[in-house]
Amino acid sequence: MSDRQDNVALPANAGWIRVNPPVFFTSAGLILAFVLLGALFPDRARLWFAAIQTAITVDFGWFYVLSVAGFLLFVLFLMFSRYGDVRLGPDDSEPEYGYLSWFAMLFSAGMGIGLLFFGVAEPIQHYALPPVGEGRTVESARQALVLTFFHWGLHAWAIYIVVGLALAYFAFRRGLPLTIRSALYPLIGKRIYGPIGHAIDIFAVLGTMFGVATSLGFGVLQVNAGFNYLFGLPTGPLVQVLLIAAITLLATLSAAVGLDKGIKRLSELNIILAITLLVFVLLAGSTVFLLQAYVQNIGAYLGAVVQRTFRMYAYEPNAWFGDWTLFYWGWWISWSPFVGMFIARISRGRTIREFVGGVLLVPTLFTFLWMTVFGNTAIDLDMRGVADIAGTAASNMPVALFETLEQLPFPLIASGVATLLVVTFFVTSADSGALVIDMLTSGAVEDPPIWQRIFWAVAAGVVAAILLMTGGLQALQTAAIASALPFTAVMLFVCYGLLRALQTEGAGGSIDLSSDARAATVPDPGQGWQQRLASIMHFHDDVEIAAFLQDVAQPVLQAIAAQMQDNGLLPRLEEGEGQLDLTVPHGDRGAFRYTVRIRAYRAPSFAFAEAPGSARRDRRHFRAIAHGSDGAVPHDVTGYDRDQLINDLLNRYARFRQARRID
Repeated sequence: MSDRQDNVALPANAGWIRVNPPVFFTSAGLILAFVLLGALFPDRARLWFAAIQTAITVDFGWFYVLSVAGFLLFVLFLMFSRYGDVRLGPDDSEPEYGYLSWFAMLFSAGMGIGLLFFGVAEPIQHYALPPVGEGRTVESARQALVLTFFHWGLHAWAIYIVVGLALAYFAFRRGLPLTIRSALYPLIGKRIYGPIGHAIDIFAVLGTMFGVATSLGFGVLQVNAGFNYLFGLPTGPLVQVLLIAAITLLATLSAAVGLDKGIKRLSELNIILAITLLVFVLLAGSTVFLLQAYVQNIGAYLGAVVQRTFRMYAYEPNAWFGDWTLFYWGWWISWSPFVGMFIARISRGRTIREFVGGVLLVPTLFTFLWMTVFGNTAIDLDMRGVADIAGTAASNMPVALFETLEQLPFPLIASGVATLLVVTFFVTSADSGALVIDMLTSGAVEDPPIWQRIFWAVAAGVVAAILLMTGGLQALQTAAIASALPFTAVMLFVCYGLLRALQTEGAGGSIDLSSDARAATVPDPGQGWQQRLASIMHFHDDVEIAAFLQDVAQPVLQAIAAQMQDNGLLPRLEEGEGQLDLTVPHGDRGAFRYTVRIRAYRAPSFAFAEAPGSARRDRRHFRAIAHGSDGAVPHDVTGYDRDQLINDLLNRYARFRQARRID
């Protein structure tokens, strides 16, 4: 097909809608069918949910356990291997966000609502009703936090890392679309653009939708309990549906604002409120005891993590394993396309070691501190007879948090902050989920219409409402476990595909990893050896390279962009400080990018005669570095003339079109 057909002729890529039709319409149709089933046959749906959860727990529990263990081992291997130095983007790329904003966004997207809901409820439940042994004892109190850490610790974030790392690597370093299917390019090649790729993205959309809906369901239960405590608002399905509608409206407003203004600012507000509430409970409770418990809980968790990883209670079957461990593994896996894609999008420019270490350790340690402060505070109050927190959690889990805060100073203020925090987490989760689903269903096109994100944000709220009306907590658990099952198999192939791709690092880094595309090469741009030698030996200052960008590179990119536009493409040329960036969208085939930027290098000491006292001077020389989305490593274009730069760009564009099967 022609270029014009690729970009503007397809109805699904018109100005008002920009989607990958098979993924968008199939996913929307399946979600609509689920909504209608739940709305029209709620009693029958409730029975189906129970049967599905039982079947998966009995027949596929072993598969979840082995898969999650494998994911953790895989990311640890990447972190400590030679692949840890590989950057998620060109070799000279830098992170877009600072550490504080980065941690705040991945924390808010990853587990925010769950921490508020389960921070008290889970430890107190394990303390009162442990999987083995007698409840409400010192031993059950000690084990309660180990079990909680196990569910919220390294395994959970390893699941997110597998998806996030694969997406970031293939999108930012190899130039493929930011969709799940891209991670399988090393295994199936160009077939990722066909039915197999569509099916992978559909599984990811469904998993994301039900994972987000599960979180929203827990969140609205907590909000309802908070409003009941603060204002006497009744609790029940009708009130919860109205709350979902109101908070989803806030999420649509955040979605309309965008990533930097909406999600980023709300995420930073979340982390401030969360730390404020955490510090308050830590200081108002038994501070020394909580700090001691935090250290001891981490040690106990590390000592038991291997045994817990593979324990399935095969010799003492009970419902606890399915209700807790398998539910969490299913929830994290179903949520991994959402969290993985979100943290991939905010992690461009970081190394694999930095990515794995940061995502694996920092949120985990904060989560452990949160669970210790809230969980051990509740257990301590219950063991001393100050309040029957365990009894409250047994009858109404969301109320356990407010029952705990009531025993501390300023209970109304603390409960108000907790409720506000749940609301803001709700908004960021719905907004981030809508963003990710929109990217999956649009083929990661540039700037899709805002209404598409709003559509998916509303859809997540509707699915959460249906789940609550047709089965409450059990329906939420079943949705998480069932939607995760097919995607678990996809994640195993993602690991293998990522490893295959990383094995090519240092050997040219070509994106053409499959045998059907190995013949594509990038010819030399036409430099003679004298010109190359002169360019290598000459040390340019920043004024010379800035002039090269202005006098050579900029006219070349402008001319090519104008010609592409005449051919029906929609190129975009952006000028930044010391950088030119040409982007050419190609729908669900991704976007071709060619960037020329100024990069400074520290000059070698032998290049200049050293004057006395000048040894510590920071002498630098400058080069013009180009990189494209064809998967080639960044290369030096300093000294290229107009024709040579055009030749370099067009060679890389031809490689991109061949790899993406664009005719």
